[in-house]
Amino acid sequence: MADRRRVLLGVAALSAWPIARAQAPYPSRPITLWVPWPAGGATDISLRLLAELASRQLGQRVITENRGGAGGTMVMPILQQAEPDGYTIAQLPQPIFRAPHTQKVLWDPIRDVTPIIQISGVTFGVLVNAASKFRKLDDLFTYARQHPGRLSIATNGVGTTPHVVLEELFTARGLTYIHVPYKGTSEQLIAIESGQVMAGVNSTGFGPAVDSGQLRLLVTFAAQRSKRWSHVPTLRELGYDIVANSPYGLGGPRGLPAEVVTVLHDAFKKAMFDPLFIQELAKYDQEIDYLGPAEYAEVCRQQFIKEGLIVDRMGLSRGGI
Repeated sequence: MADRRRVLLGVAALSAWPIARAQAPYPSRPITLWVPWPAGGATDISLRLLAELASRQLGQRVITENRGGAGGTMVMPILQQAEPDGYTIAQLPQPIFRAPHTQKVLWDPIRDVTPIIQISGVTFGVLVNAASKFRKLDDLFTYARQHPGRLSIATNGVGTTPHVVLEELFTARGLTYIHVPYKGTSEQLIAIESGQVMAGVNSTGFGPAVDSGQLRLLVTFAAQRSKRWSHVPTLRELGYDIVANSPYGLGGPRGLPAEVVTVLHDAFKKAMFDPLFIQELAKYDQEIDYLGPAEYAEVCRQQFIKEGLIVDRMGLSRGGI
């Protein structure tokens, strides 16, 4: 009888274990933040700081992992396959809203993502080595016209915003260039500085290299001139009706519970308004651009529609880049 009672008690304890585990307060273990760019770039560095600051709010470590390549879209398969338990989140860069329009993918940036918070955004610029003979954007077009197929320009990947803008600028003029895609900012800037490529287009993570005199900024893609580089014109000023900005934030897998979204949102919101993070963004000419879950979800939907229209207009649908 005593043995039977011990067995029943043991069975009851095992049956209760999943319930007790399910009721454990969130988060009860480390959270992984996936960054779709190689380590060492501006976005990676700033998000690592943000993760550290958010860890203090959450009471658990936020571990940053990198999955670069494919123009910043490698986080999507991770989110698609992850459990919606709040322990896997990722940065959501602009290319995830463009890629489904230009190539066949197994994921959907709206269906497979639960938006958590919008953090900031980047704009872009055309860069050359400080010793380059190129002094303005038209110099690149002139060289491409006089030396067909010899102008090499680096971007941070096929299908990224810099690549799409380059295609629009050069195709409209019947010019060609050699596209050299890199996985991230840091290795691309080294390639420009060392002369491996003749020019490059990247996000404002290039700030420190421009300020130190290693690189020259020819033009930016922003709506107005940067106060930091007030001598550098925008594409719009030069007569090209192009403004390219890439807002970004954090998201989790589809079906992330509302209470988990709230915990993550609150922790990262407090972290992103920390003076340390604001100072870090300023290094790359960025500012806080906060949106909560509902507002950010709507922006994601709008970006997906907008990218589809741009891709159609440029004739880049399904592998046309």
